[in-house]
Amino acid sequence: MRFILRRLGFYLIAFWVSITLNFLLPRFMPGDPVSRMFARSAGQMQPEQIEALRKLLGVDSRPIWEQYADYLHNIVTGNMGVSITRFPTPVTEVIASQIGWTLLLGGTALVIAAVVGNLLGILAAWRRGGAIDSALPPLLVFVGSFPYFWLAMGALYLFGVILGWSPLRHAFSDGLEPAFTWEFISDAGAHLVLPALTIVLVSIGGWMLGMRNTMIATNAEDYITMAEAKGLKPGRIMFRYAARNAMLPSVTSFGMSLGFVVGGALLTEVVFAYPGVGYQLLNAVQGLDYPLMQGLFLTITAAVLLANFLVDIFYVRLDPRVRAS
Repeated sequence: MRFILRRLGFYLIAFWVSITLNFLLPRFMPGDPVSRMFARSAGQMQPEQIEALRKLLGVDSRPIWEQYADYLHNIVTGNMGVSITRFPTPVTEVIASQIGWTLLLGGTALVIAAVVGNLLGILAAWRRGGAIDSALPPLLVFVGSFPYFWLAMGALYLFGVILGWSPLRHAFSDGLEPAFTWEFISDAGAHLVLPALTIVLVSIGGWMLGMRNTMIATNAEDYITMAEAKGLKPGRIMFRYAARNAMLPSVTSFGMSLGFVVGGALLTEVVFAYPGVGYQLLNAVQGLDYPLMQGLFLTITAAVLLANFLVDIFYVRLDPRVRAS
């Protein structure tokens, strides 16, 4: 319990530091979002309207410590402000409308890549020098070495434009309303296949090589030799003894990747015009949308810290050495 409480305190401090940086970084960027909105309005805004808008967005002439105090109060109360690029929509509504698609795309690709990559790594290390160990690692490394945007654009051109097997854009067809119906679910799944597949192809090699290298070191341990000497079945030794201990680094990587899923695969969402927080973050930076940038950064940071905290708790259950220490 003390281990968990110490880790919780560490993550709370890290969250406060991230909140502070989240407040400061947009204000150090060049440019003024209110001036940009004034330019877009062709000079139709009155001075009192400009001042009220600056106060609403938290970029007025008040001392920075007062702005920081208001920012902390708004974070505690769940008020992230109003988006500039999608004015007057609240930031929470903008994020809520996009985060589901990001979780669907990133989560699906992450689970498939992690599960399949780790299984291939286990089999490659257990049968070292075999067909899987000889052919797949160099092939997957070769595929993963391509620039992602080139691979995504090539897949979109081949399967979407030439062959017509995949939709070209968005997360579902125009004219459909999001609903829990078979028509919408099947259509969203068809739009999901190609973006998720390109992410899996790029990342699966890293999962496989990481598990393979750890499994090779684990197979040389004395308890593996003892299990073989006792006559246990090879499948039981491979999964219950070797893979369970070799999986610890992969659990850490999965926890960190799970947190970054919320950040969205930016290039994926840009190439496939897939709605998500990654693409929305790009629009927020281009539009100097301070409130939306801060809301997105805060959401991503909270997801990463929460995922790592859950991994630490799972470690206590998975590794007896942590409980003993």
